[in-house]
Amino acid sequence: MGERLVLWDIDKTLVDMDGTGFEAFSAAFATFSGLTDHIDTHGPGRTEWQWFNDTLEVNGLADRSGEFARFLEILEDEFQRRAHELPERGRVLPGAEEALRRCAEAPDVISSVLTGNTRRNAQRKLAALALDHLVDFELGGYGDDHWDRAELVRIARRRVREATGLEFTPATTVLVGDAPNDVRAALMGGAQIIAVATGLSDADALRAAGATTVLPDLSDTDTVMAALLS
Repeated sequence: MGERLVLWDIDKTLVDMDGTGFEAFSAAFATFSGLTDHIDTHGPGRTEWQWFNDTLEVNGLADRSGEFARFLEILEDEFQRRAHELPERGRVLPGAEEALRRCAEAPDVISSVLTGNTRRNAQRKLAALALDHLVDFELGGYGDDHWDRAELVRIARRRVREATGLEFTPATTVLVGDAPNDVRAALMGGAQIIAVATGLSDADALRAAGATTVLPDLSDTDTVMAALLS
């Protein structure tokens, strides 16, 4: 074990939850803020922490940035109310399950997640589509760990070191994601990047952000594994 640390983004990389996360966040923010008609913000690849700060700012509530923990309690309640929608509306993206399975079975790969979701929401989404057993959630980086996605790469590598004693470097850490923010997180946080054009950004936008390896999706498992291990 120890040849590669693979960190998977979740939304639009492994799964498509049909907007349930956005809807839950918006409803939670309405409850948190008390605004009857707040302004939502958009930006693929943000952490939920950054999303919260962005939405506070555009609604003139930046002075409440210290209340993220309280917001997360409301968001948790909102997700619990919508739990039945996740398996009904969500779908696994092409090739994702097999790629995760191959990584889980590879003796030289540690496979976890790096996502803007909180840890609880990351587990919830993958469990809803029966993918949760294929990654080690204890070793990932999450949107309630830090507002800056690049910092999540360093957090994940530290967790792996503390849990296993293995030291992964930027050359042996690979982030797989679908958004320019995933690309920037890898380049700034210390990881290789494999970008997949399965989200809102096409291949050209991902290359413009700095990705040198861009795949249309994860459906060609041999190509995905070759890219992960190269």
